[in-house]
Amino acid sequence: MTALAIHARSIRASLGNAEILHDVSLALPQGHWTSIVGPNGAGKSTLLKVLAGLLPYQGGVELLGQPLAGIPARQRAQRLAWLGQNESAADDLTVWDVVMLGRLPHQAWLAAPSAGDRAAVEIALKSTGGWDWRARSLGQLSGGERQRVLLARALAVQAQVLLMDEPLANLDPPHQADWLGVVRCLLESRVTVVSVLHEISMALHSDQMLIMAGGRVTHFGPSADPLTHRALEAVFDQRIRIHPLAGQWVALPN
Repeated sequence: MTALAIHARSIRASLGNAEILHDVSLALPQGHWTSIVGPNGAGKSTLLKVLAGLLPYQGGVELLGQPLAGIPARQRAQRLAWLGQNESAADDLTVWDVVMLGRLPHQAWLAAPSAGDRAAVEIALKSTGGWDWRARSLGQLSGGERQRVLLARALAVQAQVLLMDEPLANLDPPHQADWLGVVRCLLESRVTVVSVLHEISMALHSDQMLIMAGGRVTHFGPSADPLTHRALEAVFDQRIRIHPLAGQWVALPN
């Protein structure tokens, strides 16, 4: 039986007075990539924030077999890395320093970065194509370059689980392909990846897909499964069709 990276039971979560998630349960295996997809307002980002421990919720969430709420913050930050929408960082920080922030969970209070920290930052920057900008300030970068640096910051954590909310924002198609290559390298290292994506054709590369609508899970299954494709088409009101193309699946307007 495959060990679980994240196990959630009967999750309910609200924003203000509105309940966004309604009795959501899921079991995500370790070392796999799960894409979360669905129409706007489905609750995808809210669910991801609950799984990251960033929003209050009712129900139970386990991370790597332990109750999420019972894991000390430092340990949780070592095991789970987060890349959210519209992440902020000080524009006057250098790219190197921004990515080094990802190493904070591994460092003693006020300790200087170790050789291991520096190596992790270098690997992360090179994997996202940001190495040549390491001495530039974040404010000097384009939106796409900035997104790649923030991805590098998440990678530098070297966590066992990586949660990403709209990681392809501001990335052009070649750099979206680069992101896919990064994810595949993570999977080879048995890192668990969970991503909220609007790019359905990119999400179809994942191992499994969790489809949401109205704050509920409507389908969970392998991304290559015809049943998943039919569920995808249904959740988008038959406005897309899933087709085979050059050995992969793509979503096209219907």
